Amino acid sequence: MNKLILLLLPLAFAFASNKEAFIIKTKDGKTIEYSEMYAQLAKADVIFFGELHNNPIAHWLEYEVARDLYEDKKEALVLGAEMFEADNQIILDEYLSGLIKENVFKEDCKLWPNYQTDYRPLVEYARENKIRFVATNIPRRYASMINSGGLKVLDELSQEARQYVAPSPIVYDPDVSCYKNMTQTGMPGKMSAMVHLAEAQASKDATMAHFLYKNFKRGQTFLHFNGSWHSDNHEGIVWYLRKANADLKIVVLTTIEAENYASIKVEDLQQADFTIVVPTTMTKTY
Repeated sequence: MNKLILLLLPLAFAFASNKEAFIIKTKDGKTIEYSEMYAQLAKADVIFFGELHNNPIAHWLEYEVARDLYEDKKEALVLGAEMFEADNQIILDEYLSGLIKENVFKEDCKLWPNYQTDYRPLVEYARENKIRFVATNIPRRYASMINSGGLKVLDELSQEARQYVAPSPIVYDPDVSCYKNMTQTGMPGKMSAMVHLAEAQASKDATMAHFLYKNFKRGQTFLHFNGSWHSDNHEGIVWYLRKANADLKIVVLTTIEAENYASIKVEDLQQADFTIVVPTTMTKTY
């Protein structure tokens, strides 16, 4: 065999085996290091980490961002998540403060099926370091009611129930693209059902924005974990939060998959300030 080929084989193998688990892109298409992104996150009032719910890289980076922010911010850091519903705040607080054991917390709190692998590390880090963790989402039973009957069904709730939902009336703008796109994808004759679905999503976004802002104080950094749909394009939760306070410095992260990093186009990167790109072959958590 040619000696040159023998010399190049190890180098070729090294390139073939260099698999990047993720890259970070800016809106203009630049690939940056984590440290460059973090420098911007550290200056924000509110950070939305838009995840793919079953992606282990997103969950790992959520933990790393939380840990790095805590090292810098200490008690000025607040965490919050779509994955916890507002009526479970007391249970979450009791566990974080050590009043109840983990088995009780798991039995009583409405945890997602992937809690153990994907969200428990964040909760445990908050518990160990006494970090405030806010359950921001609307109780799913109320979102389900809206999905069936629209936002008007909230008028039927008791005052006690209403404390777990964004204040009435929840403003719903059908022209916000994330909701508009949802209603335009329905089958003919199913428009009312699609509108109710969009209103249910809006009730989640409005409620998450409400409890986020309610638990935020100037000088703090609030790191919120949610599905990317709820914060992409600075819509969803971000849209409602901007209505509460347009002066907040907000940074949005999103997570996408790609078969080939080189195939990423600038137009694929416009939905967030930073895009975490992971390979489509990445192992899923469920």
